[in-house]
Amino acid sequence: MRYSKLLVALLATLAFGGCLTLPAGPAGPQGATGDTGATGYTGATGGTGATGYTGATGRAGASGGTGATGETGATGGTGATGYTGATGATGDTGATGSTGAKGSTGATGTKSGDTVIVVPAR
Repeated sequence: MRYSKLLVALLATLAFGGCLTLPAGPAGPQGATGDTGATGYTGATGGTGATGYTGATGRAGASGGTGATGETGATGGTGATGYTGATGATGDTGATGSTGAKGSTGATGTKSGDTVIVVPAR
């Protein structure tokens, strides 16, 4: 029974030990990097396949004919020109009237000294 009590005590310690957290210790040194493996060869590239032929092209159909053009109708004749009316006669020129009589010249006054007398014409 002695081992069984020790086993129970050990299990209880482990169970309670998982609940406790302690600060982490310092980080250990980094491990050495392993060698890089050899690079494999690239396989050969396959050739391009042949291009197929183009099929034959069919012929173009025939074009339809152009329809006939209709004839142009007859042009009507030009109408007759009307006569010009007669021109009226020009009237005679009237007689020229006679010229009226000329009036007489007024009398000339006489000179007497420095005074001039003017007599109006009648």
